[in-house]
Amino acid sequence: MDTLSYRTISANNATVNKEWIVVDANGQHLGRVASKVAKLLRGKYKTNFTPHVDCGDNVIIINAGKVVLTGNKWTDRIYLSYTGYPGGQRKNTPESLFKKSSDRLFRKVVKGMLPKNRLGDKLISNLYVYDDAEHKHQAQQPKVIDINSLK
Repeated sequence: MDTLSYRTISANNATVNKEWIVVDANGQHLGRVASKVAKLLRGKYKTNFTPHVDCGDNVIIINAGKVVLTGNKWTDRIYLSYTGYPGGQRKNTPESLFKKSSDRLFRKVVKGMLPKNRLGDKLISNLYVYDDAEHKHQAQQPKVIDINSLK
């Protein structure tokens, strides 16, 4: 029996192939898009996924201004943050984050689904969010995927 066929191949920075992917968020629910984008950023859809390596793809979200939240989540959901000073607790709703920029809302939601360590900080930098259908990453020849086809 050949024991070489049983070896597990772990990816490292030299062997990872990162792609550029475009995701259209038009009419999609925020949490469902964010969870699939977090998996893409992490590299969970790849066969050579390695937990401690940045083996995910660069993800471009277009039409982020047309994302959907159901019910009263725009106003009733609260995101807490803390400045570090006494009395520095701040409350934000998805509506207030979205008014400032849809990029802030998407980053807040996707970052909560990534690891809470240095790798998670590195992974969130591979996310690019745009309000309309235009983006400035045409030179990378991104691949357009249907987010509904992913599990």
